[in-house]
Amino acid sequence: MKNFKSLIFVAFMAGLTMAGCGGSIEKAPKLPMEDFFKNPDKTAYQISPNGTYLSYMAPYEDRMNVFVQELDGDSAVRVTSETARDVAGYMWANDNRILFLKDTGGDENYSLHAVNRDGADMKALTQFDGVRTRLIDELRDIEDEVIVGLNQRDARVFDPYRLNIVTGELTMLAENPGNIQGWVTDHDGKLRVAVGIEDGVNSTLLYRDTEEDAFEVVLKTNFKNTLSPYFFTFDNEKLYAVSNLERDKEVPVIFNPKTGEVEEVLYENDEYDVSGLSYSRKRKVLTTASYTSWKRERHFFDEETEKLFNRLEQELGDYEIGIVGTDHEEEKVMIRTYSDRSMGAYYFYDSTTDELKKISDVSPWLDENIMAKTLPIKYQSRDGLTIHGYLTLPKGYTMENAKDLPVVVNPHGGPWARDSWGFNPEIQFLANRGFAVLQMNFRGSVGYGKKFWESSFKQWGLSMQDDITDGVYWLIEKGIADPDRIAIYGGSYGGYATLAGMTFTPDLYAAGVDYVGVSNLFTFLNTIPPYWEPLLDMMYEMVGHPEKDSVQLRQTSPVFHADKIQAPLFIAQGANDPRVNKDESDQMVEALKERGIEVQYMVKDNEGHGFRNEENRFDFYGAMEKFLEEHLLTEEEK
Repeated sequence: MKNFKSLIFVAFMAGLTMAGCGGSIEKAPKLPMEDFFKNPDKTAYQISPNGTYLSYMAPYEDRMNVFVQELDGDSAVRVTSETARDVAGYMWANDNRILFLKDTGGDENYSLHAVNRDGADMKALTQFDGVRTRLIDELRDIEDEVIVGLNQRDARVFDPYRLNIVTGELTMLAENPGNIQGWVTDHDGKLRVAVGIEDGVNSTLLYRDTEEDAFEVVLKTNFKNTLSPYFFTFDNEKLYAVSNLERDKEVPVIFNPKTGEVEEVLYENDEYDVSGLSYSRKRKVLTTASYTSWKRERHFFDEETEKLFNRLEQELGDYEIGIVGTDHEEEKVMIRTYSDRSMGAYYFYDSTTDELKKISDVSPWLDENIMAKTLPIKYQSRDGLTIHGYLTLPKGYTMENAKDLPVVVNPHGGPWARDSWGFNPEIQFLANRGFAVLQMNFRGSVGYGKKFWESSFKQWGLSMQDDITDGVYWLIEKGIADPDRIAIYGGSYGGYATLAGMTFTPDLYAAGVDYVGVSNLFTFLNTIPPYWEPLLDMMYEMVGHPEKDSVQLRQTSPVFHADKIQAPLFIAQGANDPRVNKDESDQMVEALKERGIEVQYMVKDNEGHGFRNEENRFDFYGAMEKFLEEHLLTEEEK
């Protein structure tokens, strides 16, 4: 869901137009659609463990593949040659061998492959029909092994295996009894913690002292009250974890698995959940806890790490800064920057010389000076909740001078996810076309605490949708939105929210774009991937039960209310989508056609839950542009 670019426009700017408030607005030049959505030249940089080589992903025959070059070299070797689909992800397993994942046509059944840094000795390690691979531990201190999870024995659950990346030999470490959702190793690579679901809705934490011992339950809670283990303390005795036990916000803690008790709260934030913990493998210290307000923020436990970030911020300015990799000695560091208006760049930092060197811009053809700013906003829901979000106005507009603009409302997917500040090619593309874009973290969005999350349960199409609607009314009341020119667009749950908006508030939207969205909550719950089945009772509690809540689910399934839709609708779907079955879109299209309602339907046979192949992205966003232009823009704005 990242990494797109554009040509740099320097001298030429579009002509001046008059804003509703009477002042002149200098508009950005209209950039080619492809500039926002084409593959980057180079991205996903990593450093080899010995610090001698750089790797990155770049296009080969329009697909993203892996390349390797010497740290100080100027030529690279392409080590993968995928032409059907992008490499889904990769990593250095040791100084010589690289692992990468790929799936088939978007089915998300990822298989793991290995290749030497010179492109030799390519081997498929976990390529089994209908089997999905998960990485459990990269085992950085063990040269030729990793630990993976495979659902080969039972499609519903993942068994952990120790995998030899040279020979391909697999050794099962434990048999999943049917309820384990995650595994945790200690710093020696020993499998010692399991996290599972019991009775469908109760979270369990299991522990063992050694791999020869049996796992025993040490903590059992309802899934709403969680303790998520991140990694062991450095003596391999206790766990660093994030927990919301007996509190609303998630906090980092030290948990004793032998007693089943939280021994220490390491940091508290009264407003936001902590969502990440980091540590130094070499120095064996906890370094940071991270959380997201409107931007990502860090709490530092370690003075050396804090000094490093201060050093980087002095030179790199106001960009968000992330450490995306180091060598084994943690002396050579790969840095990634970004902002709301830039995909940013990669930098190489050598701590032994204090040298910071720029490697590559991610989107050199997109001039950030003509991109639009993404502003944090908040408003009140009709029942008194504070809803946080983001508003992106076309270049030249501010909250003060923006009046009667065409708007695209963009609810996020998940739904138990969140929007955050940063470069989003969709948002910038729409802003470049003259649309204001409203994103909101409606109830259920993560990061705001347990109560806010729980307030979304069984509220699909109800108060969750009201939060979106209230954001639209807020924008209208501000005078920013032209009430006759508002569209709604989203993917996955955002696609559901699009259909719900079009059916339950039909007078509010002039057009809608549903991208791999749910239309029928009954069929959605019946066609989930097999590895979601252990979580089905939890989903019933969060979404609704097909029998016990059948009246509500029918009421909130847009497919049963297609007759209420008044505005044009565009639907896009991947044929191999394992999460939102193609039937979800087929049903909606059929229901609309039966009622004579205008609907445009795009299906890609080689895609799944979202379009990854470049040519398919071009088709989708090109069609969406024409659709929104036709139904929202004036002739002058076109």
